[in-house]
Amino acid sequence: MYLENNQKAPTALALMRSRYSGYATHNADYLLETTYVSERKQYSKAEILKWATSNKWQKLEILSFTENTVEFKAYFLDSNNQPQVHYEFSTFKFENSAWYYVDGKFE
Repeated sequence: MYLENNQKAPTALALMRSRYSGYATHNADYLLETTYVSERKQYSKAEILKWATSNKWQKLEILSFTENTVEFKAYFLDSNNQPQVHYEFSTFKFENSAWYYVDGKFE
């Protein structure tokens, strides 16, 4: 697991999977570190932790991927224990020998 051993994910898909694990384990530091530098200002550790801890993450379903994009659904139970699905088409960038999350389109 990349977020435990301080290793860099070798692909955008691997980074996406590790970021899902970051939400499931409430690792806001990892999520911020793997967000592209110019995009980090849009997120705060407190907001990430609130989103991560208020939900019970169930599973990640990869719908499609390319070298630098991942389309996925993340299944979770919300704070009322109601099943929810987060759909996203995410874009990643490879820079300085590492992959970073840039942004996503949501439905």
